[in-house]
Formats: sequence, C-alpha cells, structure tokens
Amino acid sequence: MTPEDLAAQARAAQAAGADSIHMHPRDADGRETLHRDSVDAALRAVREACTVPVGVSTGIWMTGGDPRRRLDELARWSDLTEPPDFASVNISEPAFEETTRLLRGLGVGIEVGIWSEDDAGAFAARYRGDHYARILVEVIDRPVDRSIADARRILDVLGGKDGAVPIQLHSDGDAAWPVLRLALRDGLETRIGLEDTLLDADFLPAKDNAQLVAQAVRHREAA
Repeated sequence: MTPEDLAAQARAAQAAGADSIHMHPRDADGRETLHRDSVDAALRAVREACTVPVGVSTGIWMTGGDPRRRLDELARWSDLTEPPDFASVNISEPAFEETTRLLRGLGVGIEVGIWSEDDAGAFAARYRGDHYARILVEVIDRPVDRSIADARRILDVLGGKDGAVPIQLHSDGDAAWPVLRLALRDGLETRIGLEDTLLDADFLPAKDNAQLVAQAVRHREAA
C-alpha cells in the first residue's frame, strides 16, 4: 500500500528469483493511481531496494474510465525522477495508440495487455510485435478450464508474433497456478504475486509475494 511496503516486497521477491517487478502505486488513501507524485515515490523506493526492471500498470480504471484524464496524468510523468522501465497498456482500452505513443516518448517500454481472442486478433493484424517490451496475455476472472482453453486460443492467434517479442502468460484466482504451469511448459514468461492470488501452490494462504515467487521458481526448474 505504501512505497516502503512495495520496496520491502520487491526486495524479497528479487531475492526469491523474480527478474522484474510489476506494481500498482497507490495514493495516500490507498487507491491505485497514476498521479506523478505517488508513482515517483513508489519507483524511487523500489529502485533503491532492488536492481531488476520495474514496471507499473496504466489501467484506465485508475482514471474512472476517462482516457483524456489518463493521458494528462501520464504526460506529467515527464517530471518523474526516472520513468518506469515498462508499463502495461491494455489494447482494449480507449486511446491505446495515443497512450503507447506518449509512453514511448517518455522512454517507457510497453507491455501490451491482451485479454481475449479479439484483442489478440487486433494486435496480430495491426501492430508490430518488436515495437513492444512484451505481450502480456491475461486470462483473468474466469474458471480454470476456461482460462486454460482461452489461453491456448489466444496464443494460437498470436502465433505469428511468436519470437518477435516475449509473451508473458498469467491468470488469477483458482486459475493462477494452473496457467502458470502452462506458461512454463510452453517456455513463456509468467508472473505470480498477491495481485493474482492470495494462495500458494498448495492452495494455502500465502505469506507474501516472495513465497509465491520462490514456489514459481521451483515449478520452473521442474518444468
């Protein structure tokens, strides 16, 4: 919830084997935010705590669904001490091209969020994969079997982009661990953390992000 909390979790996650950090900075009231001051404080704290690349979300829900307000908030990132290494932008959200163009101008890498087959089709048809830091396939808010099936369909659609840019696959809730194992079997990037699940690989309450990362590393070694 605070920059100090994020820094402590990031340090422990890197020690457990994470090779990048994804986070959602929050304001003084605990709300996810794109506000320059909150983002700057979180980035500075996390970068002092770890040495891996650090990225943030730009989910449009943080500006109440208002794309103009999101662009205005992101434009103020020109005053950050140092911009994030990457930021996730969902292709299905309004003003995707304007948002990614602005971020690139600030030196921020883009991970393009793909939530569905339609998203994957739009990306495959219109965009060059090598213009992005990674493709972020997110099969979230759905049952396990559907998450697995949807992930395979999305990956099939993205097949033409394979190799041009890293693909990261993840899910949430009950599907978080099954989809993580699918990603590892397919040689894809993946992620795990308290944003996605509060349960460890044995479906017991997770202590922290580092515990989840350490278990994911063991799954990777087994795969």
